[in-house]
Amino acid sequence: MTSSEMWGRDAAERYDAEETEMTSAPVLGATVGFLAELAGDGRALEFAIGTGRVGVPLRERGVPVTGIELSEHMAAVLRRKVDEDTLPVVIGDMATTVVPGEFALVYLVYNTVSNLLTQDEQVECFRNAARHLRPGGRFVVELGVPPLRFLPPGQVAVPFDVSERHLGFDTIDPVEQILVSHHFTRDGEDGRYRRGASRHRYAWPAELDLMARIAGLERERRVADWDGAPFTRDSPKHISVWRKSA
Repeated sequence: MTSSEMWGRDAAERYDAEETEMTSAPVLGATVGFLAELAGDGRALEFAIGTGRVGVPLRERGVPVTGIELSEHMAAVLRRKVDEDTLPVVIGDMATTVVPGEFALVYLVYNTVSNLLTQDEQVECFRNAARHLRPGGRFVVELGVPPLRFLPPGQVAVPFDVSERHLGFDTIDPVEQILVSHHFTRDGEDGRYRRGASRHRYAWPAELDLMARIAGLERERRVADWDGAPFTRDSPKHISVWRKSA
């Protein structure tokens, strides 16, 4: 078992409804198109497949998808959308769990690699991706850029969302590279907020490149979003693609 925090039943049941932007047609269309092009006529493996936000539409696009998921509750929500024969899911962690066969594509979206709270576990995740890839296959990671430049001396938190029904901010430990995302979400109309928090280990793009090299992968591409915009110093996240040697 890795250090990833477990998604419980309540969080799994709320997930799709709370991630309205990430489940929107524009976001999913660009994401699925990017991944389908890389998969080609091969199979895809999604680490931390969750409720199938990406895996289900990618399978509907014609790409055979298998998933690995730590939370049985998240996998149960996915199972309501698609059966096991259509989209197999193995319960386990993304750093050590192995599924049969070779894949043209292994992918890990929406900051999920940061759920692994140690550098060693993140390295093992890259090694696990390489283990599943066929020669010439690709590993794709979507990850935010650490918001440290928004953290002046004396400030301990960085807000990332201030909206009518949600307040979100990150607190950062730059020594351990641990970021805690704090959420205050208004559920009903009585004005009450539900508080939640999740821990993440952030990693710089260059650190991920070194993890990939350790795993025998070479960086092929890095862009700012699923539409392929150039990655710049102002980009809040990146989509990185590494390739396994033929």
